[in-house]
Amino acid sequence: MTATLIGYARGSTDRQDLDAQRQTLLELGVAKDRIYTDHGLTGTNRARPGLDQALAAVRQGDILLVPRLDRLARSVPDARTIADQLQERGVKLALGRALYDPDDPMGKMFFNILATFAEFEADLIRMRTREGMAIARAKRKVRGKQPKLSDGQQRELCRMHATGEYSISDLAELFSVSRPTVYRTLKRCHSP
Repeated sequence: MTATLIGYARGSTDRQDLDAQRQTLLELGVAKDRIYTDHGLTGTNRARPGLDQALAAVRQGDILLVPRLDRLARSVPDARTIADQLQERGVKLALGRALYDPDDPMGKMFFNILATFAEFEADLIRMRTREGMAIARAKRKVRGKQPKLSDGQQRELCRMHATGEYSISDLAELFSVSRPTVYRTLKRCHSP
């Protein structure tokens, strides 16, 4: 019985293109209909539908193939958990062209080193993002989500509501906003 190759690729942001990862998987022998993907999900997010589908598709004797370990997991515990679950099910894990052998001490050490570097890289990205946001806040360049209504529209909405002649639904329809937006606007009007 020959092993079936199941591929998995992940792009953590909308800017990351999955085509290169798909191409790598195809070149390594994975059939196009056996490639599962997640787009816009980070490796630290364990709720990844594409990964769940790939894990459900592999059977004993199959090989789960990912282009790089950081596409599978961004933390050592997550990488270990996935690798251990695959091993228990009799499924092999391939990272690019290298087949991970959990019974080989060198293979196990190499896997753990790769997982540590993937986690380190994810931590660096988070740290840089936090630093960048702090700098932007200090320069007042981070504005956050802007209100749907201008200041004048908000004052008018509050004035109309205060007359008692307009319901929340009326105001939502008149200002072309949702009821929750009307409630948030009224709350801001009554805040000191």
